[in-house]
Amino acid sequence: MTFDAGTPPADADDHMLSGWLADAAGRRLLEVRQEGLEGRELKDAGDRAAHELLVALLAEHRPGDAVLSEEGKDDKVRLTSDRVWIVDPLDGTREFSEPPRDDWAVHVALWERSADDLTVGAVALPALGQTFTTGDGLELAPATATRPRIAVSRSRPPAFTDGLVAALGGETVAMGSAGFKVLSVVRDVTDAYVHAGGQYEWDSAAPVAVARAAGLFTSRVDGSPLRYNQDDVYLPDLVVCRPELADRILAHLAEHGTD
Repeated sequence: MTFDAGTPPADADDHMLSGWLADAAGRRLLEVRQEGLEGRELKDAGDRAAHELLVALLAEHRPGDAVLSEEGKDDKVRLTSDRVWIVDPLDGTREFSEPPRDDWAVHVALWERSADDLTVGAVALPALGQTFTTGDGLELAPATATRPRIAVSRSRPPAFTDGLVAALGGETVAMGSAGFKVLSVVRDVTDAYVHAGGQYEWDSAAPVAVARAAGLFTSRVDGSPLRYNQDDVYLPDLVVCRPELADRILAHLAEHGTD
């Protein structure tokens, strides 16, 4: 989906707004990348600029909603709120700080009490010029790979994935950013992403919402549901994969673990 750089339509629903917000933050991050900063200064400037923009825009367009952001204070009012936006203003800060790398993302998701679950999500991949939302009408196409492709961290690939890849007869594809990895499954760049090294709700909320909308399987590594807007926002593991791989992946993880 493409978005106007100005303001969202007055009648924009939550799906459209989430995409517009993610896209706006992505545009701002691309601007920050052009400011001549490097290393830690670039990382900090990106985190700050995207967070401040998202918080300000949500306050303007959805003033009654709570916000949980990686870069903000965890206001526990969200636990009694009916609507909570869960955002990661810059997922993949390391990759963002290494131009021209493109494997970083912006996450915007909405949790609603009426569903006790995520209902809306958008992930922007600014360096690719792409934004995916739960309102896009995404459909899961047949797999194009002859062997399962497993997304893994480019800097810290977990040891347990070696056994999983061997069991599936697959191959690994290294990249940064949790959101970029999940979206690689949506984009048919990979077929599965399995993580067990520790994450928080904002790391996976929006990507999981988009993955579900695209028809992908999502769960914890033990097969239990991913839960959001919890008191403790630590959500250490997840599985996102094509549905035909889910049983094999979960069976392998149940037998061999993730240590």
